[in-house]
Amino acid sequence: MLQHAGSAVQHPQGLSVKQGVRRRQSVTSEKELLSSVLAGDWDAFRLLVERFQGLVGHIVFRLVKEPDDRADLCQEVFLRVYRHLPHFRGECKLSTWIAQIAYNTCLNWLQKKRPDVYGLDGEDNVSLDELPGHLPSPEETATRQDLAAHLEQEIMALPLPYRTILTLYHVEEMSYEEIGRVMGFPQGTVKSYLFRARRRLKERLLSRYGREEL
Repeated sequence: MLQHAGSAVQHPQGLSVKQGVRRRQSVTSEKELLSSVLAGDWDAFRLLVERFQGLVGHIVFRLVKEPDDRADLCQEVFLRVYRHLPHFRGECKLSTWIAQIAYNTCLNWLQKKRPDVYGLDGEDNVSLDELPGHLPSPEETATRQDLAAHLEQEIMALPLPYRTILTLYHVEEMSYEEIGRVMGFPQGTVKSYLFRARRRLKERLLSRYGREEL
Protein backbone atom coordinates (compact mmCIF):
# COMPACT_ATOMS: atom_id res chain seq x y z
CA MET A 1 0.00 0.00 0.00
CA LEU A 2 1.23 3.43 -0.86
CA GLN A 3 1.99 5.60 2.12
CA HIS A 4 2.09 9.41 2.02
CA ALA A 5 5.66 9.32 3.27
CA GLY A 6 5.65 5.64 2.67
CA SER A 7 8.08 2.88 2.12
CA ALA A 8 6.16 0.61 -0.23
CA VAL A 9 3.87 0.69 -3.21
CA GLN A 10 1.52 -1.95 -4.51
CA HIS A 11 2.12 -3.19 -8.03
CA PRO A 12 -1.02 -2.81 -10.19
CA GLN A 13 -0.97 -6.58 -10.64
CA GLY A 14 -0.56 -7.25 -6.92
CA LEU A 15 3.20 -7.34 -6.37
CA SER A 16 4.58 -5.39 -3.43
CA VAL A 17 7.88 -3.57 -3.91
CA LYS A 18 9.98 -1.34 -1.70
CA GLN A 19 10.50 2.32 -2.46
CA GLY A 20 13.65 4.26 -1.89
CA VAL A 21 15.75 2.05 -4.15
CA ARG A 22 18.19 3.52 -6.63
CA ARG A 23 16.36 5.39 -9.37
CA ARG A 24 16.95 4.39 -12.94
CA GLN A 25 19.32 6.87 -14.47
CA SER A 26 18.27 5.95 -18.02
CA VAL A 27 14.78 7.40 -17.55
CA THR A 28 15.10 11.16 -17.17
CA SER A 29 12.51 13.09 -19.16
CA GLU A 30 8.77 12.90 -18.64
CA LYS A 31 8.31 11.67 -22.20
CA GLU A 32 10.78 8.82 -21.68
CA LEU A 33 9.14 7.95 -18.40
CA LEU A 34 5.68 7.74 -19.95
CA SER A 35 6.93 5.67 -22.86
CA SER A 36 8.58 3.21 -20.49
CA VAL A 37 5.48 2.88 -18.32
CA LEU A 38 3.27 2.34 -21.36
CA ALA A 39 5.70 -0.33 -22.54
CA GLY A 40 5.02 -2.23 -19.34
CA ASP A 41 8.15 -1.27 -17.43
CA TRP A 42 7.26 -1.62 -13.75
CA ASP A 43 10.44 0.13 -12.60
CA ALA A 44 9.40 3.16 -14.63
CA PHE A 45 5.97 3.16 -13.03
CA ARG A 46 7.55 2.94 -9.61
CA LEU A 47 9.66 5.98 -10.52
CA LEU A 48 6.51 7.81 -11.63
CA VAL A 49 4.94 7.06 -8.25
CA GLU A 50 8.02 8.35 -6.44
CA ARG A 51 8.00 11.56 -8.45
CA PHE A 52 4.36 12.35 -7.88
CA GLN A 53 3.50 10.80 -4.51
CA GLY A 54 4.12 14.15 -2.79
CA LEU A 55 1.60 15.87 -5.06
CA VAL A 56 -0.98 13.11 -4.59
CA GLY A 57 -0.36 13.03 -0.85
CA HIS A 58 -0.88 16.79 -0.50
CA ILE A 59 -4.22 16.61 -2.26
CA VAL A 60 -5.49 13.47 -0.52
CA PHE A 61 -4.36 14.63 2.92
CA ARG A 62 -5.96 18.03 2.44
CA LEU A 63 -9.32 16.58 1.39
CA VAL A 64 -9.60 13.48 3.57
CA LYS A 65 -9.14 13.43 7.33
CA GLU A 66 -9.13 9.72 8.20
CA PRO A 67 -5.59 8.21 8.07
CA ASP A 68 -6.68 4.76 6.89
CA ASP A 69 -8.84 6.24 4.15
CA ARG A 70 -5.98 8.50 3.04
CA ALA A 71 -3.66 5.55 2.48
CA ASP A 72 -6.30 3.63 0.52
CA LEU A 73 -7.08 6.66 -1.64
CA CYS A 74 -3.41 7.28 -2.45
CA GLN A 75 -3.23 3.69 -3.63
CA GLU A 76 -6.42 4.09 -5.65
CA VAL A 77 -5.17 7.27 -7.32
CA PHE A 78 -2.05 5.61 -8.67
CA LEU A 79 -3.99 2.56 -9.81
CA ARG A 80 -6.22 4.91 -11.80
CA VAL A 81 -3.17 6.71 -13.17
CA TYR A 82 -1.80 3.36 -14.32
CA ARG A 83 -5.08 2.34 -15.96
CA HIS A 84 -5.73 5.65 -17.69
CA LEU A 85 -2.20 6.59 -18.70
CA PRO A 86 -2.72 5.32 -22.28
CA HIS A 87 -5.37 8.04 -22.64
CA PHE A 88 -3.06 10.88 -21.55
CA ARG A 89 -2.63 13.15 -24.59
CA GLY A 90 -0.25 15.71 -23.18
CA GLU A 91 -2.76 18.55 -23.35
CA CYS A 92 -1.55 19.65 -19.91
CA LYS A 93 1.35 18.86 -17.61
CA LEU A 94 1.49 15.30 -16.35
CA SER A 95 1.44 16.68 -12.80
CA THR A 96 -1.78 18.55 -13.55
CA TRP A 97 -3.37 15.43 -15.03
CA ILE A 98 -2.39 13.32 -12.02
CA ALA A 99 -3.61 16.03 -9.65
CA GLN A 100 -6.94 16.01 -11.46
CA ILE A 101 -7.24 12.24 -10.97
CA ALA A 102 -6.35 12.60 -7.28
CA TYR A 103 -8.87 15.39 -6.78
CA ASN A 104 -11.70 13.58 -8.58
CA THR A 105 -10.95 10.30 -6.79
CA CYS A 106 -11.19 12.02 -3.42
CA LEU A 107 -14.24 14.03 -4.39
CA ASN A 108 -16.12 10.96 -5.60
CA TRP A 109 -15.20 9.12 -2.39
CA LEU A 110 -16.29 12.03 -0.21
CA GLN A 111 -19.58 12.51 -2.03
CA LYS A 112 -20.45 8.86 -1.49
CA LYS A 113 -19.85 9.26 2.23
CA ARG A 114 -21.24 12.79 2.59
CA PRO A 115 -23.23 14.19 -0.33
CA ASP A 116 -23.02 17.72 1.12
CA VAL A 117 -19.24 17.71 1.52
CA TYR A 118 -18.55 20.06 -1.39
CA GLY A 119 -20.61 22.94 -0.11
CA LEU A 120 -19.19 26.35 0.80
CA ASP A 121 -21.42 26.82 3.81
CA GLY A 122 -18.81 25.79 6.33
CA GLU A 123 -16.11 27.63 7.72
CA ASP A 124 -8.99 30.36 4.38
CA ASN A 125 -0.92 28.16 3.41
CA VAL A 126 -0.07 31.00 5.67
CA SER A 127 3.04 32.59 4.26
CA LEU A 128 5.65 33.69 6.75
CA ASP A 129 7.14 36.23 4.37
CA GLU A 130 9.00 38.18 7.01
CA LEU A 131 11.14 36.07 9.27
CA PRO A 132 12.94 37.68 12.20
CA GLY A 133 16.61 38.42 11.84
CA HIS A 134 17.47 36.64 15.09
CA LEU A 135 17.30 32.99 16.05
CA PRO A 136 14.05 32.23 17.88
CA SER A 137 14.14 31.41 21.56
CA PRO A 138 12.72 28.08 22.77
CA GLU A 139 9.60 29.93 23.84
CA GLU A 140 9.22 31.51 20.39
CA THR A 141 9.81 28.16 18.72
CA ALA A 142 7.15 26.51 20.86
CA THR A 143 4.72 29.33 20.05
CA ARG A 144 5.32 28.94 16.33
CA GLN A 145 4.87 25.19 16.51
CA ASP A 146 1.62 25.73 18.34
CA LEU A 147 0.53 28.25 15.73
CA ALA A 148 1.44 25.86 12.90
CA ALA A 149 -0.68 23.14 14.49
CA HIS A 150 -3.62 25.51 14.85
CA LEU A 151 -3.08 26.75 11.30
CA GLU A 152 -3.40 23.22 9.96
CA GLN A 153 -6.54 22.77 12.03
CA GLU A 154 -8.04 26.01 10.72
CA ILE A 155 -7.25 25.15 7.10
CA MET A 156 -8.94 21.76 7.49
CA ALA A 157 -12.02 23.55 8.86
CA LEU A 158 -12.44 25.48 5.59
CA PRO A 159 -14.81 24.29 2.86
CA LEU A 160 -13.23 21.66 0.64
CA PRO A 161 -12.75 23.88 -2.45
CA TYR A 162 -11.01 26.57 -0.37
CA ARG A 163 -8.50 24.29 1.31
CA THR A 164 -7.83 22.49 -1.98
CA ILE A 165 -7.09 25.71 -3.83
CA LEU A 166 -4.85 26.94 -1.02
CA THR A 167 -2.85 23.72 -1.21
CA LEU A 168 -2.54 23.66 -5.00
CA TYR A 169 -1.57 27.32 -5.20
CA HIS A 170 0.75 27.72 -2.21
CA VAL A 171 2.17 24.22 -1.74
CA GLU A 172 2.20 22.84 -5.29
CA GLU A 173 2.69 26.32 -6.82
CA MET A 174 0.18 25.68 -9.60
CA SER A 175 -1.07 28.48 -11.79
CA TYR A 176 -4.71 29.58 -11.88
CA GLU A 177 -5.08 27.77 -15.19
CA GLU A 178 -3.67 24.52 -13.82
CA ILE A 179 -5.85 24.68 -10.71
CA GLY A 180 -8.88 25.34 -12.88
CA ARG A 181 -8.11 22.27 -14.95
CA VAL A 182 -7.66 20.11 -11.85
CA MET A 183 -10.87 21.28 -10.18
CA GLY A 184 -12.98 22.01 -13.24
CA PHE A 185 -13.33 25.73 -12.47
CA PRO A 186 -12.92 28.81 -14.67
CA GLN A 187 -9.83 30.85 -13.80
CA GLY A 188 -12.03 33.63 -12.45
CA THR A 189 -13.61 31.23 -9.98
CA VAL A 190 -10.19 29.99 -8.88
CA LYS A 191 -9.04 33.57 -8.21
CA SER A 192 -12.24 34.36 -6.34
CA TYR A 193 -12.08 31.23 -4.18
CA LEU A 194 -8.40 31.81 -3.41
CA PHE A 195 -9.16 35.35 -2.27
CA ARG A 196 -12.07 34.16 -0.12
CA ALA A 197 -10.02 31.29 1.31
CA ARG A 198 -7.21 33.62 2.37
CA ARG A 199 -9.65 36.10 3.86
CA ARG A 200 -11.57 33.48 5.79
CA LEU A 201 -8.39 31.87 7.08
CA LYS A 202 -7.10 35.26 8.22
CA GLU A 203 -10.37 35.99 9.99
CA ARG A 204 -10.32 32.64 11.76
CA LEU A 205 -6.71 33.08 12.88
CA LEU A 206 -7.26 36.65 14.08
CA SER A 207 -10.26 35.53 16.09
CA ARG A 208 -7.99 33.14 18.00
CA TYR A 209 -4.75 35.10 18.03
CA GLY A 210 -3.93 38.75 18.26
CA ARG A 211 -2.15 40.45 15.38
CA GLU A 212 1.03 40.57 17.44
CA GLU A 213 1.05 36.75 17.64
CA LEU A 214 0.77 36.19 13.89
